[in-house]
Amino acid sequence: MARLARRQHGNVAYEDLVACGLTRHGIDVRVKRGQLHRVHRGVYAVGRPPNTPLERASAAVLACGHGAALSHLGALALWGFTKQWPASFDVVATGDRRPHGITTHRYTNLLRRDLRVHWGIRATSPARTLLDCAPLLEEPRLRARTVNDALHGPFVSQSQLADVRHRFPTHPGAKLLGPFLTGNPTRSPLEDDFEAFCEHHNLPRPQVNVRVAGHTVDALFRDHHLIVELDSWEFHNDREAFETDRGRDGDTLRAGYRTRRITWDRLHHHPEAEAALLRDLLDR
Repeated sequence: MARLARRQHGNVAYEDLVACGLTRHGIDVRVKRGQLHRVHRGVYAVGRPPNTPLERASAAVLACGHGAALSHLGALALWGFTKQWPASFDVVATGDRRPHGITTHRYTNLLRRDLRVHWGIRATSPARTLLDCAPLLEEPRLRARTVNDALHGPFVSQSQLADVRHRFPTHPGAKLLGPFLTGNPTRSPLEDDFEAFCEHHNLPRPQVNVRVAGHTVDALFRDHHLIVELDSWEFHNDREAFETDRGRDGDTLRAGYRTRRITWDRLHHHPEAEAALLRDLLDR
């Protein structure tokens, strides 16, 4: 029983206990002794109640029966796309179980690639998880940062996002994932803000994180031979960064590209003036 629990973050299902040779009476005796702790109906933690998010998530999936998978914000945290675990869990279930405190979803059109096992817990795939969570991340900057950070990681690609969007076109998250299917993902909130800034001021949409003269530049208006570097104090506050930036500007200038450096303060506190200057540079 303990060996089985170790593989399931400390949890076992009633069926597992029966398979180990316990009767209902034997289970009840161990519950009274404190050897088993009832987490959900038919799910027990061995030795102590679940404390960590992984332990609670594993118990929630077990409670929903065979074939169940963690989904939505719980899966988003499981894949590491957010550090905030939800207070309660959503689970994709194939049976009729509806445990108290768990929101169950029944989908009949999921494919095998829409479900994975990560950290020993069955969950929706990263692409399907982002599709489900896009409407829940209501603040656009949070949604952009979550999806772009996920695309920079090892678990999901733009082609996988395009696949789930194509197969579930009426899903509330399908339209919201559209902007992330082309171009390179941004690397910081400041880059997200610059894309929104360009859209708000009717400026051309730049390419982000592309290579110019051997360097990856933050934003590029290729047809105008203009580079925009977004300088934040966090990454440009020492002499080495200062010298590196000027060396980069010289290399790209030699290749025929001008560089405009924009700070967080300029972008957020003087947007009209910055937009007018940028528009003038583009017109030239």
